[in-house]
Amino acid sequence: MYAVRNIRLCTKDCLCLYVCPTGATDTETGQIDPEKCLDGCRLCVDACPSHAIYLIPETYPPQQEKSTDIQSILSVLSKSKTTQENIARTIVNSSTDLNMKQFAKAVSMSNRIMAEDILREAGFMLPQSQNAQDLLSSLLESEQPEDFPKEVALKLLSLLQKSNKPIEDTKT
Repeated sequence: MYAVRNIRLCTKDCLCLYVCPTGATDTETGQIDPEKCLDGCRLCVDACPSHAIYLIPETYPPQQEKSTDIQSILSVLSKSKTTQENIARTIVNSSTDLNMKQFAKAVSMSNRIMAEDILREAGFMLPQSQNAQDLLSSLLESEQPEDFPKEVALKLLSLLQKSNKPIEDTKT
């Protein structure tokens, strides 16, 4: 495990600089050098008053298996949350009442977070998930709009693939 910093949460209190025994933290770039970071040290994590530093594993465990029923339910839930987010966003864009706009924006953001969590639980947002690779493959194999970022999808799929086999670009 090594430490990473969420730069959006960092308040530049820099206590991490004083407690890091290896000098892995760098406030100029906001990065923590994983090569210098001691496995599981946690000194910077515990010292950070803004909770901007946390530990992440070097490798992720395999995705837990989900039954078809569970995946179907998660799919229905994520679609529901996406629909609710879109409804709330429509209210934000059309309402003249400032309180209603603020409330609808909060509801929209909340539904987006819930939809992302549901998709993550279903395995579509986990890098180690075969679901993520299958989704990218299906997007590349199906007809997409002209502005679909095909090169990005190909690159991402190649990064996610477990084997070193090159990706065939069959759709031209």
